[in-house]
Amino acid sequence: MALLVAMALFVAQAINLGLLLRERTAFRLASAVNPAATRIVDGVEREISTGRALRADRGRVRRMTTNPIASNLPRSPEVEAGLRDALDDAGFKAGRIVTGLHALGDRSDLPRAFRRRFEPRPGALELLIAVEQPGKGWLVVATPWPRNGVPIVGRLLFQTLLIYAMILLPVLWITRRISRPLRSLTAAATAFDPRAETAPVEAEGPHDVRVLIDAFNALQLRVVAMLDEKDRMLGAIGHDLRTPLAALRVRIESVEDEDDRTRMAGTIDEMNRTLDDILSLARLGRSSEAVTQVDLSALVEAVVEDFRDLDADVAFTETPRVLMRLRPTLVRRAVRNLIENAIKYAGSAEVAIRAEAARVVICVTDSGPGIPADRLEDVFDPFIRLETSRNRETGGIGLGLALARAIVREAGGDITLANRAEGGLEAQIVLPRAQ
Repeated sequence: MALLVAMALFVAQAINLGLLLRERTAFRLASAVNPAATRIVDGVEREISTGRALRADRGRVRRMTTNPIASNLPRSPEVEAGLRDALDDAGFKAGRIVTGLHALGDRSDLPRAFRRRFEPRPGALELLIAVEQPGKGWLVVATPWPRNGVPIVGRLLFQTLLIYAMILLPVLWITRRISRPLRSLTAAATAFDPRAETAPVEAEGPHDVRVLIDAFNALQLRVVAMLDEKDRMLGAIGHDLRTPLAALRVRIESVEDEDDRTRMAGTIDEMNRTLDDILSLARLGRSSEAVTQVDLSALVEAVVEDFRDLDADVAFTETPRVLMRLRPTLVRRAVRNLIENAIKYAGSAEVAIRAEAARVVICVTDSGPGIPADRLEDVFDPFIRLETSRNRETGGIGLGLALARAIVREAGGDITLANRAEGGLEAQIVLPRAQ
């Protein structure tokens, strides 16, 4: 804002300078033309009325036989044109009009009759005007000539600096008073974390800014309260749904047909897994699990061993210790979801860890059918499945990959999918080393 004000003041002062210089030029022209025209016309009329000729050595208007103005003196075409118009308006028919500008201190280029006896002010200028009167010689007058606008420019610059000091300093103070609390508010909004206990932003600055900060502090409290209420509601929903599912699990034990009992148990297990995925996805971002330092290689190997205990075909490439700061339960869940996805669609999976300088990559590859290139991002959307049969063999409701990506992004990383050249799919969990 201060910069805009400074630019506006500069433009205004520049316009003001242009107008002043224009007015000064017009005034200088008028102050030279009008008195000269008046003197010449009055001198000629007095000469006619009195019968006494104008002299060459005295008087405001002097008559000379030749043009006394040296050719090397600077001329003023504007004065010459203005004087001709003024003399024409007065009915005086002039021939040539010649002007010459000289410094009053320099007397060498003047006729003896025009040399001053007094010492002029240093730098003073004088304009000599010679008007030819056809058949009667030349009429010559001299008039003071103001110097250029340098003093005006200096005064205007001083005035500009004074205006800047009087206006910009208060504007800078007001801007700082407004911007400091706004920067604090921006930083608080950027760093807002509903999982952490955050102190309210101090309300300072102008009234409108204080009202805004108070509204933000109240909004923070409402957001945290709503998230707490959501967590309590999710906990109640999870409990209320798991209780009848557990009761069903007990009751199906009385079903005599083993195939029916197995299918019912599978359905209940799938419902439990779906419920877990939905609740985990809804609670993500407010996990009660703390960030701890763990050996990522050991964590992934433990997940692989769990699948091997279930006779799943999962291979793991041994990797040296990789210490990371993360939430182990959530990361284990993300890795498990990727391996489950590979087993469902390919029957097997290969898991490897690649430790780099700035990141760690967990690769889960399979030899399944892969995913169309234009759908690689779609599968991360909740409730999206490329296989639409909804049968339990390819299972789920499309939350596994969405939950895995949400977990990894919450940890500062990301998950990418790519089709392998030799067939199958490669899923990569990329985690930054510095947590």
